[in-house]
Amino acid sequence: MSGCCGHGGDGIAIAMRREETRRVLLIVLAVNAAMFVIEFGAGVIAQSAALMADSMDMLGDALVYIVSLYALDRSARWRAGTALFKGGFILLLGLGVVAQIVYKVINGVPPSSILMLIFGALALAANLFCLKLLWRFRADNVNLSSTVECSRNDVIANAGVIAAAGGVALFQSPWPDIAVAVVIAFLFLRSAIRVIAEAWPQYRRAPIGPAE
Repeated sequence: MSGCCGHGGDGIAIAMRREETRRVLLIVLAVNAAMFVIEFGAGVIAQSAALMADSMDMLGDALVYIVSLYALDRSARWRAGTALFKGGFILLLGLGVVAQIVYKVINGVPPSSILMLIFGALALAANLFCLKLLWRFRADNVNLSSTVECSRNDVIANAGVIAAAGGVALFQSPWPDIAVAVVIAFLFLRSAIRVIAEAWPQYRRAPIGPAE
């Protein structure tokens, strides 16, 4: 009897954990979707490659959270496959940022450092909030650990945008903006490789079956 009760308690705890995870993912999804619209618009107005690259990160995260929600109640193989998808998507975003950098190098003018500072700080606050919500789920499975990886990279990128704003104001040059965009692109590509390298072995090992 105690064994049955124990298993029942485990099932309830798992269900509650999943519901809590779902609620957090919905919150961070809404935050990232809103910040993508705000930051991308600011990047266009400010003519900042770093702000636009950072906004693409927000868009990528919003899509990642949608995929994470989809995989939440599925099998270990589904979750690993979802992480693989995220890795591939992050890779595409990184290549998109590289294209922005090339355009900026060819056609760049110094961006608005004030707008960069304001919206970089706003994005940093939003991502710190998201990272705080997600952090306690980082060890649950590869799907959620890859989600935390994306959010942690966002915080680093946001700090870089703020630093770039200072460099643009100090030197009146587009190069600090371009340099930070390069760093963001590197973070995208490094994360893509890390997520894919972690998820692929789990995907191959995981049995095809219902969610645990």
